[in-house]
Amino acid sequence: MSEQRFPGFSAEGARFFRTLAKKQDRAWFKAHQADFEALWKGPMEALMDELARALDPVYPTLDLAPPKVFRIHRDVRFSADKSPYKTNIAGILSVAGGGSGPGAVTEGAAAIYAHFGLENLGAAGQFNLSTEGLARYRAAVLAEPTGKEIAGLVKRLEKAGFRPIAMSSLKKTPRGVDPDHPRADLLRLKGLGVSFPPIPGDLLYDRKLLGWLVKQAKAAAPLVEWMAYTTR
Repeated sequence: MSEQRFPGFSAEGARFFRTLAKKQDRAWFKAHQADFEALWKGPMEALMDELARALDPVYPTLDLAPPKVFRIHRDVRFSADKSPYKTNIAGILSVAGGGSGPGAVTEGAAAIYAHFGLENLGAAGQFNLSTEGLARYRAAVLAEPTGKEIAGLVKRLEKAGFRPIAMSSLKKTPRGVDPDHPRADLLRLKGLGVSFPPIPGDLLYDRKLLGWLVKQAKAAAPLVEWMAYTTR
C-alpha cells in the first residue's frame, strides 16, 4: 500500500462535476481528464489509502481488502439513462472478502464506503446480501440474544446521527414473521448498513475530513463486525 497523504479536496472540484453533469460528453471529459485526476482521483486514492491504514487496527480479527476507488464511467448496459459519467467519485474499503461496491458487497462488509462530488455520502455495513446470507441475517435478527444485540447497536448509532440503509427492502415483514415483531424494521431490510451523519460542508476541502471519516467508521465498526460474522 502506498504512503499517500490526503490533502483535502479542492474547492475547484465542485465546478468540474457541475460542468460534467451538463456536458456528459466523452470528448469534453477526455480534454479535462487531467483536471479530474488532480482534483478528485488523486486525492481520493490518498484518502482511501490513509483510511485503510487507520482502520486496519479497528478489525484485529478480520482482514481488510486493499482500498478500491471506482471508475467514473457509469455502467449503462441496463439503464435508461445513458449518461456515460458519474457525478461523484467513490471508494470502498471492504472487510472479510469484500466485493466490488455497495451493490455487490454480498458476503463481505464495508468498513467504509464513501462518495464525493455533487452528492456526498459516508457509510459502512453490508448493504446487500445473497439468498444464503440474507437467511442467516434474518435468523440472527429473530434469535435471542443476537437480535437484541444488533437492535441495540442500531439504536445507539441512530442516536448519534447515523441512519440504517440497505440496497433494497421489503414493504412487509418476511413471510411467517409477525408484522408487529419488535425488530420488524430490521427484518424488512435485505442487508444492513448505516449512512454516516451529514458531512459538514467545508470539511470536504480540508485534511480534517480524514479524521472525521475515521471517527464515524470506528463508531460503525461493531455493526460491521456483527454483519461480517453473522452472515458468512
